[in-house]
Parts: sequence; C-alpha cells; structure tokens
Amino acid sequence: MVTIDPATEQVITEVTDASPADADAAVHAATRAFAGGSWPTLGALLGSGRVAEVFACGELVVKLYKPTVPKRSPFGEAAILTAVEALGLPAPVVYGVHRIGDRWGVLMSRAEGPTLAEAMKHQAGTLPTQLDRMARLQLQVHSHAATQFASLKMRLAANIHQASMLSELRRKTLLAGLAAMPEGDRLCHGDFHPYNIMGPLGREVLIDWPNASQGDPAADVCRTYVLLRSVSSELASAYIDTYSQASGASRDAILNWLPYVAAARLVEGVPEIDDLIKMVYG
Repeated sequence: MVTIDPATEQVITEVTDASPADADAAVHAATRAFAGGSWPTLGALLGSGRVAEVFACGELVVKLYKPTVPKRSPFGEAAILTAVEALGLPAPVVYGVHRIGDRWGVLMSRAEGPTLAEAMKHQAGTLPTQLDRMARLQLQVHSHAATQFASLKMRLAANIHQASMLSELRRKTLLAGLAAMPEGDRLCHGDFHPYNIMGPLGREVLIDWPNASQGDPAADVCRTYVLLRSVSSELASAYIDTYSQASGASRDAILNWLPYVAAARLVEGVPEIDDLIKMVYG
C-alpha cells in the first residue's frame, strides 16, 4: 500500500497491505495491551518526564506512570499505541498494562537510540538533513485519517478554559477564534519533537503518543514549533520552513494556530510562561 502526500502527490512511504493474519495480529496486540501478566524485574531507569519514568524491563521497557496520574492514562496510551500499530506507523508495540505497587505501567518494545535530538547536537553539520528526516516522519503520521481519535480542537479548548493566567475576556476571544479554525481529520502526534524520535536513519521509532488526536496537521506542526522554540527560535523557524517545503503547507497556515497552541500549553506546568504569553498576544 502506497501512502501519498495529498499536497504534493509524492510517495511518502510504502506499507505492505494487511492480510487476514495481519488483522488477527492487530487484534491480539489490542488484547495483550489490556492483559496484565507476569512481568520481568524492572531494570535501569532510562528516562523520566513530568508524568512517568521509563525503565528497562528485560528486552522491553516499561513506562511507569507516577502515583498521582489517574489509571485512565496508561490504559489510554496503550489503546492509542495499539491503534497506531494497526496503521503500520513506526511506534512502540504494547505488550501489557499492569500495576506495580501504587503505580500503573505500560510494557512496550524498546526503541533503539540515540534520539534525533542527540544526533542534531553531535552532528550539527547535518542539521538540514535531520530536519528533513523529522518533517518526513511527521508527514507520514499526518497521512493517516484518525476518526477513532479524540479531537485536537477539543483538547486545545479544554486547556484554554483552564488557563487562569489569561483574562476571562482573552480566553473567550481565543475560544471563539479556535472554533473557526479547521477541524481536520488527520492523525496528529501532539508531542512531536526530536527527543521523541529514536533510532538511526531509516529505522526511526516515534515514541510518547498519549496526546495523539484527530485534527489539522498545521496545528500539530505549530505545536512542534512551540516545543522547539523553547530550545531555539531559529531551529523552530527552520523546522516550519522544512515541513512547509516537504508538504506544500504554507507557513502562515501553521502559524495561524500559534495563539491557541501557546495558550493551551500554559496549563502544562512548563517554565517558559512569559514566551508563551507573548505568542498568545502576538
């Protein structure tokens, strides 16, 4: 099966057509995602974030959510990964969801390192190639319809409602503007940045899918822009240009989402509040 970029009519990737056996395998993957079983002993801590830590677990890894995170989060991520696996996208394969002490964890396949962020840092001369590699992967995600996923606009709206550092009038203005933005039906990763892309060229694995949703690809790219801007505004701008060139999407179409994406990020407990507020107010 050939995946075509609708903007340029160029081939993005090719995936083997699913056979009945492949469909059965997808069903089994969904089943095991919700079947807690006997797990190997947790190994070394491999990484940590705001809501979870990742540990080695035999030849696999377990993403262990923190005790304060509700049970629905690990089960939700397992369901998303199972749906993504069925689409043939390069993402971790889920093997189980299980409780360990007072925490819930998702057991999944282990992605090869290093991250794309590390490659960018240590191979600065290849940055244009790395950005193109990144854009092509995001385009591959966007090539899929995502009717079974939650709405990206609804997620943005929910966060904007909670952004108490903005005035009530500003929140109402943002919500009215957001309502007029395109709905979109494409799969959006929701946290697409170089630290979530692992593996060598041609064998990339895209990790950390809890925020996957259905929406306008331009909004997903704008989210990537906001995430990259916290590191380097030049890198963020260069990525938009690279994605625009690869996809045919205009820079303006992407940045039209900026006030809404920035406002929604204000409730995520990140340090760059001042810069986000600047983006909200333009």
